Parts: sequence; structure tokens; C-alpha cells
Amino acid sequence: MRILCVLSKFAYGKPERGENYDYVHFLPALERMGHEIGFFDSGDRSLYNDFSELNAALLAHVDRFRPDVIFCVLMHYEIWIETLDLIRNNSPAAIVNWGTDDSWKFTQASRFFAAHVDLHVTTSRMAENRALSAGLANVMLSQWAASTGDLAEPRAANECRYEVSFVGNLYGYRRAWISGLRDSGIDVANFGHGSERGVIDAREIPAIYNSSLISINFSGAGDVSFKGVGSAGRQIKARTFEVPGAGGFLLTEAAPDLEQYFVDGREISIFETPADLIAKVKYFRDNPSERDRIARAGHLRTREQHTYEKRFAEILARLQPVLDERRHRVWTTSAGDLAAPAAQHRTSRATGWLRQFLTVPFSLVFGKERGVRAARRFLYEASWRICGDATYRARGLPGRLFYAES
Repeated sequence: MRILCVLSKFAYGKPERGENYDYVHFLPALERMGHEIGFFDSGDRSLYNDFSELNAALLAHVDRFRPDVIFCVLMHYEIWIETLDLIRNNSPAAIVNWGTDDSWKFTQASRFFAAHVDLHVTTSRMAENRALSAGLANVMLSQWAASTGDLAEPRAANECRYEVSFVGNLYGYRRAWISGLRDSGIDVANFGHGSERGVIDAREIPAIYNSSLISINFSGAGDVSFKGVGSAGRQIKARTFEVPGAGGFLLTEAAPDLEQYFVDGREISIFETPADLIAKVKYFRDNPSERDRIARAGHLRTREQHTYEKRFAEILARLQPVLDERRHRVWTTSAGDLAAPAAQHRTSRATGWLRQFLTVPFSLVFGKERGVRAARRFLYEASWRICGDATYRARGLPGRLFYAES
């Protein structure tokens, strides 16, 4: 099968942030399954002047590659709804979107995408339920997983290099909880954007998990300053599967449905609060044989049930009826089909004034660079609430006013 992956090569489209998780893990998994893989980078803003050029380039790429399946990871409004509709209506290709952060993102974005793709895959049961309530029958619950290429047998506690490690961005409450561990005399090796060790190559991460006595995972979503009460904002992260897959011992913050994938105390260990985190780190540090037993069981469960090859096989099987139905369609896509949406996307003197009107007050408060990003965020938050799916069309104001910052 020919599969075109449409996603960002680098995290947030920025090379200095390292290669994007989806790029590192999804493409190799699909290749290992025997598929012919194409790639379109939808995250690099330096390649085009605006989203009009980006969408035209995607349509031209689709026309050249002629994929059976387009596997997207849609972030915001970089790929227009008009572009998705043109591909679905004028080709035999089926479009699947992998939804990220749907515990909070489904309401503001994914529910609009789902109506214009053949299959929206979510890792959030809450999003699946909301989709069904909204009459969206093409939303499939799946989950993050481990890469087969990163699977490694667990090493014994006495062979580990790091006492405790965390690999990830230091947003929200994460920095404070890690500081609490250190204040309790626990040595934490922190890797990722905003940490003292900084961003590391994605291919180095499995070795860190494998050589850590304890690997921590936080479950809070990126836009939530979670305070440790209740389950609001928590979600299952990719680390949940990466750590045991790489042979590490996973100590993870609680998240909805986590018990569907691992058994607490047998295959992983779960914490709820900063005090609980500290207590469990100390317990497993002082009980290495129990730590080793849980690491082995978690690894076995992951190897048998939680790999991307298994996840993607299920997704493609769900997509097969759509592919069968469109098998005899003729390709009639053309970049020229985007002429009308592109005309709606053009900026004018008025849109320039609007951008300046929005950015000046935010820049006065946050500084020039952060101010522009804050203005974009403000407009985006207002747009999806007021304008709905128009936010993700060519005429959407956030995409017209803030290309480089999106």
C-alpha cells in the first residue's frame, strides 16, 4: 500500500526542538509493515510564504505520489478543510488523521477535522464519546504505543546509570514536581526542552529509559496547569508505552483508562500527587527486586500488545471498506482546484492593520516575540469558539494573519 504521511519533521516545525515524535516513530513502523511511504512536511514554515502555498504544494505532492492512504497529524489550520475535501472527492485516496491531545483538543479542533477525513483516530475515550454524541461515526479509539525498533530487554536495577529520569518538555507543573523530588534528596536526570540537559536526539531516548532505575511520566496536558486534584487534564502519553517497551521501569502519573493497558503494581506503578511520587520513587529505589519484576512484566505486555505495527494494522483494517469503495475512482485532483480558497486566503491592507492592532498590546505586555505568539493564541481561541470550522478553512483569520507563528 502507498501511504503518504503528512506531518511535521521537527517538533513545532523547529529543528532546534529536535525531530518530531510522529516522524521518528510512525514512518518507520509503516515501512516495517511493508508499505511504500511518502512524506510531506506540513510543519516547516520556511518552505512557503503562506498556507496557500503549503496547501497547493501538498495537493501537487498527492497528485504525483498517488497514495492509497494519506496519514495526517493535523495540528491546527495548516491543512485547509477545502484541501481535505478536494482530495476525498476527487481521488481514490482515503484520509486518516491521528488526533493528538484530544483530551482537550477535540473540542477546539479535532471535531472539525473529523467531519472532513475518512477516519479520525483518537487516544481519548472522552473524545470518542463526544464524537458519537455529535453523530460522528468515523472516530476510532486507539492509543500510543512502542516502536518495535526500540524494544529492549530490561536491565537489572544495579546496572542502571540514572537513579530517576524524565524526558520531556518542562511545561506546567512538571518543573515544580521534579524540584520536589530533588529537594527530597533524589537525583533526577532531566532531558528535553527547558531542562538543564536540553533537547536530545530522539534515537537516544530509549537508551535513557533502559538505563534508568525509574523513568517518570507526567500525564497532564500541555495547556493545563494541573494541581494534582482529580483527573481533569490528564491523558495517556506516548511515554506510557515507550518506557516499558525500551526495558525501563515506568512510574507514571494516573490517567483515565490507564488500567486498560497496564496493571498497576504488576506491570507499571502509578502516582497521584507530588508526595505520592516522592514516596514511590524512594520505595522502588529501596526495593530493586520488585522494581525489576515490574519492569520485566511491563516490557512483556508492551512487546505482545502495544506496538505501532499492531495499532496501525487495526487502523488500516478499519479503513479498508473506504478503500474498497473508492478503488475504481479516477484521479482528478489538481493544484488549480485551490484557486478559489486561495483567493479567500489572500491578505490585504485591512488584515495587516488587524494583525498590528492585535500584536501591539500583547507585545507591550510580553515583549515582541512572545507578544506576537500571544496575539495569535488569543485570535485562535476566539476564532474556534465564534467561527467554528471556518477557523480551519482558507478564510480563517488565524492562518491568514499568523503564518510564521502558527
